[in-house]
Amino acid sequence: MHTADTARTAAPVPFPFADAPEACLPAPGLAEARATHPVLQVKLPDGTPAWLVTRYADVRRILTDPRFSSRLTAARPEVAETEHGALISQSLVGMDAPEHTRIRRLVSRAFSARRVEGMRPTVAALVEERLDALETLPRPVDLVRHFATPIPNAVICGMLGVPAADHDDFQKWSAALIDWLRDERERNAATVALKAYFTELIAAKRAEPGDDLMTELIAARDEGDKLSESELIAQCVGLLSAGNDTTASLITMFLVTLLRRPEEIERLRTDPDAIPRAVEELLRFVPLVMSGASGPRLTTEEVELSGVTIPAGKLVLPALAAANRDPLAFPDPERLDLTRTDNQHLGFGAGIHYCLGAQLARVQLQEALKGLLHRMPALRLAVPGSALRMKPGSAISSLESLPVEW
Repeated sequence: MHTADTARTAAPVPFPFADAPEACLPAPGLAEARATHPVLQVKLPDGTPAWLVTRYADVRRILTDPRFSSRLTAARPEVAETEHGALISQSLVGMDAPEHTRIRRLVSRAFSARRVEGMRPTVAALVEERLDALETLPRPVDLVRHFATPIPNAVICGMLGVPAADHDDFQKWSAALIDWLRDERERNAATVALKAYFTELIAAKRAEPGDDLMTELIAARDEGDKLSESELIAQCVGLLSAGNDTTASLITMFLVTLLRRPEEIERLRTDPDAIPRAVEELLRFVPLVMSGASGPRLTTEEVELSGVTIPAGKLVLPALAAANRDPLAFPDPERLDLTRTDNQHLGFGAGIHYCLGAQLARVQLQEALKGLLHRMPALRLAVPGSALRMKPGSAISSLESLPVEW
């Protein structure tokens, strides 16, 4: 067994690592760390020390073992004292059981398999609406702005009962919230704005209930299910941020990955029934988080991973992008195989924090690919792949733009 002192190479390594030379690929340093130091001491940009974990088995353990706490992440003094930190501590992403179990039970009613599948026609209609709009625009067209971003924004705002006139504001606020590496002042400002907005919208929904998730959560609170007013607001804000930029980014990154492989696009175009399986492989292959690591946790007690002992109270970064390409878990992991079976990827996490909206994201990703490939068989990049740029300062793997022609 190694101790925390003997396991590190010399001094904590700066993290995030340097970006990949090509957009939409994981940082090369992740694979090197997985091969040589799968539990590596790193230092975040603000100087915070942490442990980067890169092997599939270890990452899955972090996501499922209660000794790696999400609540303690929000409880760190430098986080808990901020507006954003206070909100996170009352949202699903910042809770541990049993509080997490209670809140998730209430919110998950809106994400049942039957209800989400019932939303597929609505999502398909939104895709067609955006495709109709694309046809009217001068080419090249930016798919980030005109396709990938509006669809999930409209879906989650519709679920929450947010009026269409406010969708653009919500897109800006959610972009500020989702990035845990962003300037804390920006996140706090977005948090304050959203809390004020939802306070007013909740009051309006109480006076005039609708057929939406917010009305359901209000009913749960008012029927005495111990959902406080601040928890109610926190769930609305959390669902907005989690269900917006992440799905938009995945749509864009999936498209870039496929546009670089014309033969795969043709295969899916001629066999649309293969799209659901392809989406699962793309979820494994494409790194959602720019750094490769997401959902930081804190150890509640000493714990060992890959022979390295991590003391209690230490920040741990599970590197999903590295885990999803671990050769110990996936045959030929660096190859995109759209026919891959038994694909136990961690694209939506695992354990109690497994993405609540995973099935809703799948529906949107499937319908977005299906619609584009059907309507635009000649879809292609309008610029060289080397010209694509990732959005600076964002932890989510987002392209600044995706110019296309057809």
